[in-house]
Amino acid sequence: MSVYTPVTVAELEAWLARYAVGSLVELAPIAAGIENTNYFVTTTKGRWVLTLYERLPAAELPFYLNLMAHLARAGVECPAPAPDRTGALFSLLNGKPAGLVTRLDGTPMLAPDEAHCAAVGAALGRLHVASAGYRARLTNRRGPGWWRQAARAVRPFLGADQNELLAAELRFQTGFGKGGMPKGAIHGDLFRDNVLFVDGRVSGIIDFGFAATDFLAYDLAITVNDWCVVTTGAAKGDLVPGLVRATTTAYQAVRPLSASEREQWPALLRAAALRFWLSRLYDLHLPRPGELTHAHDPAHFERILRDRVARPPRLPDAASAGGGV
Repeated sequence: MSVYTPVTVAELEAWLARYAVGSLVELAPIAAGIENTNYFVTTTKGRWVLTLYERLPAAELPFYLNLMAHLARAGVECPAPAPDRTGALFSLLNGKPAGLVTRLDGTPMLAPDEAHCAAVGAALGRLHVASAGYRARLTNRRGPGWWRQAARAVRPFLGADQNELLAAELRFQTGFGKGGMPKGAIHGDLFRDNVLFVDGRVSGIIDFGFAATDFLAYDLAITVNDWCVVTTGAAKGDLVPGLVRATTTAYQAVRPLSASEREQWPALLRAAALRFWLSRLYDLHLPRPGELTHAHDPAHFERILRDRVARPPRLPDAASAGGGV
């Protein structure tokens, strides 16, 4: 995990005085995530997650926090931001915008089966349906403009074959965003460690730090590229057909995909792989200073991108697929 901005007990106690959450009982850093500073906070009135937003400008925070509040009110399994005594959802702590959200029960499922994938697909579908009523808009800060910027920054660290792959994929994705697919608020990072389970059901969708307004099917592609792949051996990163079918079928039972989304599915999977290959390359080669920092291996998403380019995947036919939730 990463603690870029340490917080002491005394500092947190002073900050918590603006909230009606009781007295501080425990403060513990969270051993996950690489983008923000996160702590578990226990008070006499509940359990919370404290996030200090390291990169997000304060002007963008209302989009994320109000989205979470909107989704929680709609019954989506996500944390609810805690307002302070003035109604504000964030304020400065040690010079960084910070906020509290409810801490949800559950643990990540890091080796999911078809039932877990179906549960995640349905949960993402519910999130997208609920987000249709969210009026705020925010351009994806890890969208195509950032892809090109990050590519220029990491090219000196790559071999010739990697640079060739990167340049070719950027050319291929030139038209990304011009396909007329449905847009709305997306999670943008629905990996296995960002979904909590209790007794086989989704109990929490967490870490909305990459939420944005973007193509809904792109969010599904991001999810499939993490949840529905081989995780070990020579085939690592390859799609597992049964897991893909379970995820996409359950999703479409909640929000059916349009013809344009189905047509663009192979390109969306490639775009999702490119985005995370680039972010991992950037974090590895151009890291920020911080305590307990950890950068994920970019080679994983390089393999995924190469596979999606070599073997364009067809979206399973939801009408004929079995399973679901």
